[in-house]
Amino acid sequence: MGVLEQPRRGRVVVLALIGLGLVLAAFASWFRTHDRPAAARLQDRSIPGEGDRVVAEVLNTTKVLGLARAATHRLRDGGIDVVAVGSDTGAVLDSTQVLVRRGPLEPGERVAAVLGVGRPRLLPDPSRLVDVTVRLGRDFLARPAVPAGNP
Repeated sequence: MGVLEQPRRGRVVVLALIGLGLVLAAFASWFRTHDRPAAARLQDRSIPGEGDRVVAEVLNTTKVLGLARAATHRLRDGGIDVVAVGSDTGAVLDSTQVLVRRGPLEPGERVAAVLGVGRPRLLPDPSRLVDVTVRLGRDFLARPAVPAGNP
């Protein structure tokens, strides 16, 4: 019986060491991201727009069904990464709002150019995981589709 217990005990020790290593690696990763003040972490966090990539969410403020989906197709054709689509149940807007949530104004300008409506403005909200929030208004209804590559 002593001969069979030795390899089994060795496997248990190896598995315990692997588990301990994984726990230590997870702690080191957590510590590396939490050793700086929260403001510094939010400032340099790029979620997920890296480089010239723009990440947006599109919200329909009108009662026209499918408007956010149409805007999403137009934005994706224009190279914008739309990660969320929905409705904004607040007031119906006449003019589309392009709200830049993080970084400079340029991503908002790019989104407005692709849509053909809206004036970008800075309204930082690092809790939103997008670069730009689009709140579609009635003016988007009257805007004809722009051919791909010509925003």
